[in-house]
Amino acid sequence: QVQLVESGGGLVQPGGSLRLSCAASGFTFSIYAMSWHRQAPGKERELVASISTGGGTVYADSVKGRFTISRNNAESSVYLQMNDLKPEDTAVYYCHRSRYWGQGTQVTVSS
Repeated sequence: QVQLVESGGGLVQPGGSLRLSCAASGFTFSIYAMSWHRQAPGKERELVASISTGGGTVYADSVKGRFTISRNNAESSVYLQMNDLKPEDTAVYYCHRSRYWGQGTQVTVSS
């Protein structure tokens, strides 16, 4: 069965960095676009970044220039490098493949 397992969240100070990882299994990873989404308390889930099978990327305006999505097909993994983190980046971050979601990992940006 399809599984998406996120890791790498935590507490970080403003201006800091985190790298999220999503380990995928149960499907042929290389033929699917992958994406990261986030949901802050009281807000709707939103797209953060996506990466196509060919490596093309799309970013939310709020994270452009600070976040980088990447994938490693050999390891069936997708990553989100987050730099210059801001308090408004605080949310649960989810890995997504069409129709499937991971369990989420909490990112908290606070001094």
